[in-house]
Amino acid sequence: MSTDSFYVRAHAGSKEGVHILIPKGAISFQSGPAFREAIEAANAPRLIIDFTEVPSIDSVAVGVLVRAFVSCHKSGRRLALVGLAHRVRNVLQLTGIDPLFEIYPTVADAETALG
Repeated sequence: MSTDSFYVRAHAGSKEGVHILIPKGAISFQSGPAFREAIEAANAPRLIIDFTEVPSIDSVAVGVLVRAFVSCHKSGRRLALVGLAHRVRNVLQLTGIDPLFEIYPTVADAETALG
């Protein structure tokens, strides 16, 4: 897959201290570095990653997400995932990392839960 079709939009949430990342496209070996860079650049106290436009992920994305979880956990920040497609949710479950994350159906739900 070409990374030309993959990108990450970022914007502030509707509540103070919330940053939202919206990746678009499959997160794979080729697009993983761009995804990692976007997460590393986001340093708000509460980070929401909206997967609504992500049809699938691979092991590279799993590694990036685990690294993001560890970074947020160590710094006292909160991380939430929203809008997981069935294939994305399955990868998280099969790899056993889904319990690490707060998962919500929508960005609004995540913002409310994160405070």
